[in-house]
Amino acid sequence: MSTPKPPEQPPTPPPPPAPALTAVEHQLVHRLESIERENRRLKRQSQLTLVVTAVLLGIGAALVWTAARHGMPGLVPQVVESREFVLRDSEGRVRGVWGQDDAGAIRLVLQDADNQTNIKLNLLDDGSSGLTFSDSTGNARLIVAVLPDETINLVFADGRGVARTVLGLNARGGSTLVFGDGGGTTRAAIGVDNRGRSVLTTGEVETPVEEEAPDTTDTAKPAPAKGKTRK
Repeated sequence: MSTPKPPEQPPTPPPPPAPALTAVEHQLVHRLESIERENRRLKRQSQLTLVVTAVLLGIGAALVWTAARHGMPGLVPQVVESREFVLRDSEGRVRGVWGQDDAGAIRLVLQDADNQTNIKLNLLDDGSSGLTFSDSTGNARLIVAVLPDETINLVFADGRGVARTVLGLNARGGSTLVFGDGGGTTRAAIGVDNRGRSVLTTGEVETPVEEEAPDTTDTAKPAPAKGKTRK
């Protein structure tokens, strides 16, 4: 007995053909494809621009850091202007100051790591100038001064800041070397007065020799002193 065959399936009909695009639709598709290509190109350019910008920013930061630490060759300014300059050490402590104070004097101050002034250079409005060297306790030990009247003094002081030896030259030509005791009292002086005569004074000298010797007459005497005076 034969097996009956299943009924044959009817063939699947082919899909309908795509409708033909009109000329306007062709133009729209072409424009869309162009826009997509342009977007891809802009995306690549933006990524490249970001990379280049990051590189340039890194180079700029490196140049700024290098210039701040070491300066840039060929870019050193000819003039630097400021009202005050402060010098600090590697730990941030102030070691020097150069500027103008409230009275108008120009000062250069150098100090040690303990904030103690050791060297001071002053220039006042009246033309006076002085250079002071101090010890570790802050007492002035050596002073060089030039006054407006052209008087020049070199002062040596002891550990308490008391002047013990003074070498002076006044504008009229008189020069003296004065010695004082621990209390600041002048005990001896030797020098040449304004007329060129040598003077030696011992004892408690009340007034410096060269300042009291006038140069108007030849009979003037040296400065008074409590002690012996020799010429």
